[in-house]
Amino acid sequence: MKTFFEASIWPLKNKLFRMAYLWVKDRDVAQDLLQTVFEKSWRYQEQLQNMENPTGWLVRSLKNESLQHFRKAQRIEPLGNLEPEAIETREEGRSEEVKQVFAFLESLPEKQREIFQLREVEGLTYEEIAEYLEISMEQVKVNLHRARKSLRNYLNQHAHER
Repeated sequence: MKTFFEASIWPLKNKLFRMAYLWVKDRDVAQDLLQTVFEKSWRYQEQLQNMENPTGWLVRSLKNESLQHFRKAQRIEPLGNLEPEAIETREEGRSEEVKQVFAFLESLPEKQREIFQLREVEGLTYEEIAEYLEISMEQVKVNLHRARKSLRNYLNQHAHER
């Protein structure tokens, strides 16, 4: 029988690593931060098991560890900048359309871009995003709607240009 950690926390390792890597832009540091969060989650797995949203706790812990890393390095940078190069599943021969979409996503306001990344790429729920960003669920929905609408308009506009 699997422990709570093996069944519920360990399967999130790739998603959490991608998030850490997006923030710190260094694979080794991202792995170290994730290791620290996993150590904490191992120690607190009983409490996590009773939490309504353990994924939110993991994401927030990872965010806090990332911020702590930047404080120690004496450089604070905005978290959540979506950079196409940072996505682990990238392909070197990306189509021109995909490159255009990534460029468009860079042009979104930071909050919309971050919410879009967390929902559409990382698959977090509205509740997890709200908890992580410390905003209301309504704000999550509004910003995600605006990001999707902007992307839809952008894609429609560029489809007509071809």
